[in-house]
Amino acid sequence: MSDRRDEVRYQVTLEVLWQGSNGRSKGTISDMNRSGCYVLSGGTVREGEVVHLFVPAEDEKKVQFTGTVANHQEEIGFAVKFGKLSAEQGDLLDGLIMEHAEV
Repeated sequence: MSDRRDEVRYQVTLEVLWQGSNGRSKGTISDMNRSGCYVLSGGTVREGEVVHLFVPAEDEKKVQFTGTVANHQEEIGFAVKFGKLSAEQGDLLDGLIMEHAEV
């Protein structure tokens, strides 16, 4: 099976809240890059569904990222492909990767 990703994903551990059509749930981002991420969560999603991720930022604020569920595994998690990012969101993702990447 070939990897469909265009960019390298960086291994991270980042607790987030996410919201889909069934409401809000907790999850953990396990890998990410500017294109998307993988969220470990037992919450229910379906492929093609739009989800909103609320990622912790400085000063206890949360930054919202919106994306589409690219694939999912029941009771394990789901991959999110981000929509268009603002320059601020891109910079924040770069900072999160630098801060949380597991070497």
